[in-house]
Amino acid sequence: MLRAQGSAVHQCDRGWVPVFVDREQSISLMSVGFLLENPDDAVVWRGPKKNALIKQFVSDVAWGELDCLVVDTPPGTSDEHMAVVEALRPYRPLEALVVTTPQAVSVGDVRRELTFCKKTGLQVVGVVENMSGFACPHCAECTNIFSRGGGEELARLAGVPFLGSVPLDPELTRSLEEGHDLTQEFPKSPAFPALTSIARKILDGLPAMVS
Repeated sequence: MLRAQGSAVHQCDRGWVPVFVDREQSISLMSVGFLLENPDDAVVWRGPKKNALIKQFVSDVAWGELDCLVVDTPPGTSDEHMAVVEALRPYRPLEALVVTTPQAVSVGDVRRELTFCKKTGLQVVGVVENMSGFACPHCAECTNIFSRGGGEELARLAGVPFLGSVPLDPELTRSLEEGHDLTQEFPKSPAFPALTSIARKILDGLPAMVS
């Protein structure tokens, strides 16, 4: 998505230097993929080794001064999620953004993730519903392929903010796969206003989170 494939991680006196994706060095990345000799290699590690690497990514990377540190985790409530929470707990504020799709199976899984957040003391910024209908590239009509409203209902029952819904959009998929800027290349995409609204709500909440 960010055209960072094949980038290398270097060492400095403060630890690993993250990969920067722009000339201004405003966005930096760290991934286990940067440490593999072959990008197609599978990471077959047991829990302790994975947890140790997660802690290294927090403490041994020269992140510098950050506005936000975003950790993208897979669905679930595994040991890796606990390792992320424990590694980041000394840093405040520590928040969770929860993403679901509208169908019942996904909502059920994410409901357990909200319970995980509650038990670990993570404040939930809000719930986002992804794949919320298919936006036709020809007529712009949105068809609800995977049901509708599951994310909003989940947020209501959990008592957390519902931040918005993002439709399935071929233009968004193309921009992500090719590493293009959706806002510049597809400004009329129906996903654009949805993503902008969600981002604005999150950014508007940042002062309250920091305070």
